[in-house]
Amino acid sequence: MEPQRASLALSLIIFNLLLSTTNQYPSCQSTCGSLHLSYPFGSGPGCGSPTFQPYITCKTTTKQLLLTTHTGSYPITSISYSTNTLTLTPPSMSTCTSMQPCPSNLGLDWASPFQLGPSTFILLSCQPPTSSLTLKDSSSPICDPSYSHLCAAIYTCPSVTGLNLPLFPPTNTCCVYSPGNLDAKGELDLRGLKCKGYTSVVSLGDYPTDPNKWEYGVALKYNHGGELDGGIVETNCKSCEMSDGVCGYATSDHSFLCVCKNGDYNTTLDCSSDNYSGVQEQGVIWSPESGSDLPASSAWKIWFGLLALAELIILIA
Repeated sequence: MEPQRASLALSLIIFNLLLSTTNQYPSCQSTCGSLHLSYPFGSGPGCGSPTFQPYITCKTTTKQLLLTTHTGSYPITSISYSTNTLTLTPPSMSTCTSMQPCPSNLGLDWASPFQLGPSTFILLSCQPPTSSLTLKDSSSPICDPSYSHLCAAIYTCPSVTGLNLPLFPPTNTCCVYSPGNLDAKGELDLRGLKCKGYTSVVSLGDYPTDPNKWEYGVALKYNHGGELDGGIVETNCKSCEMSDGVCGYATSDHSFLCVCKNGDYNTTLDCSSDNYSGVQEQGVIWSPESGSDLPASSAWKIWFGLLALAELIILIA
């Protein structure tokens, strides 16, 4: 009985260890919903750049790419890799078709690689006199009176009633926050500005006086930086993506990995067949042959785990 008990205990230990190591490696995706993901963006840990990963995730249930900061999570609706710009649509942001009081501030983390881009912020339902709107600890007005026509245009939207304003309310003489800026906490402090809400316009298009046709969103600029972002974008990462791989990194030391979709390996170079010498087991890999997102290098662990389980069943029987 003693040898059987020892074998049983050993089987349990092996089975648990193999299962735990199998779950260490998530899969990398080249898309999230309708958005194409390219370096430095990634779908999860081990994908894209480690500088971006704490802030950017692909929500698997909704297939939605999110930017998460200390003030909340914001859907990303577009990415321009040529201009290093992305566009957010914060859920509490107002538009011409839907206006609402904003329950929380829009904010960015100062340590993140994201900064406000070329957006035009329009403050809504602010306490008069709006011409004297200033930031805390500053006597300088924040509004730009040259954009007063935008203030008049946005107040023609019937949805202003969502801010407890009457239809066609009196036009604010100053409501445009330009250039956009954030306070010391990295937030657009609406409460401090005594405003109920805001909207942000990425483009007026050909209709500067028709808010129904404006493009709404918050534009952010991003920059490359950190351990991986130096020369790898121009060298290793481009080579990886051209070979149908996804740029990623080893979660242990943040070293560069090319995540190969059409093979069963990671590589420190690219996914071409003559680069098998660069194979890495550590990190994130794809396993299309198995029909699952589990790493191929972990497949043997699953088989050994199943064998250990079979032996366990035999011993119990």
